Amino acid sequence: MTLAVVALQLVVCTLALPMFLLNLLGLWNWVCKKSFAYCMQWFTVIYNEYMASRKQKHFSNLQEFAGPSGKLSLLEVGCGTGANFKFYPPGCRVTCIDPNPNFEKYLFKSVAENQQLQFERFVVAAGENMHQVADGSVDVVVSTLVLCSVKNQDRILREVCRVLRPGGAYYFWEHVADEPSTWNYFWQQVMNPVWFLAFDGCNVTRESWKALERAGFSKLQLQHMQAPLPLSLVRPHIYGIAVK
Repeated sequence: MTLAVVALQLVVCTLALPMFLLNLLGLWNWVCKKSFAYCMQWFTVIYNEYMASRKQKHFSNLQEFAGPSGKLSLLEVGCGTGANFKFYPPGCRVTCIDPNPNFEKYLFKSVAENQQLQFERFVVAAGENMHQVADGSVDVVVSTLVLCSVKNQDRILREVCRVLRPGGAYYFWEHVADEPSTWNYFWQQVMNPVWFLAFDGCNVTRESWKALERAGFSKLQLQHMQAPLPLSLVRPHIYGIAVK
């Protein structure tokens, strides 16, 4: 990390000092969990306005991974407000997991708006420990904008592999670090300490594709893109499908 990055980090962190003091006193986590869930109900709507056509295409072949019954069993990890529900095929059986219980009321609003789905349950748990979901019990696992904030990427991907049936698929969609030679990457490094605290553990400097490459999937289709978003820090994305 360059001296310029460190110096600017210090400036930015000083400006955000009240937030860091609340965190030191143990109060920020409670405030952040509630406010983050509230803000995400609006952010996800705006995000989908920019990304809807791309996400629609990404999820267009979900039904191909349905089991012998023809009904798709889908687990969404880090479900948030249920913003992905409208991209899932009719009749899909959906289980959701998220560590933030404050998402529940927004999630059930999405359930009511997407009655073409068969919603099964909402589990409050971290993706790194999904013991409530049986081994090999789902056809598809989905996570969008999740690997940026989990505590251990390798562990959550092991859990994804565990709960997927053989031949099942993991659909991922994540913002990631930009190319190291870019100014955007420079500012990602500068802003990351405050961003991490403000957005409930989200990192803008993670190279999440590396964790996916070492996760041991039998097949990995992974693409990079610059998302058409107004905020440059989160424009670099990866997306794809990994098959168990």
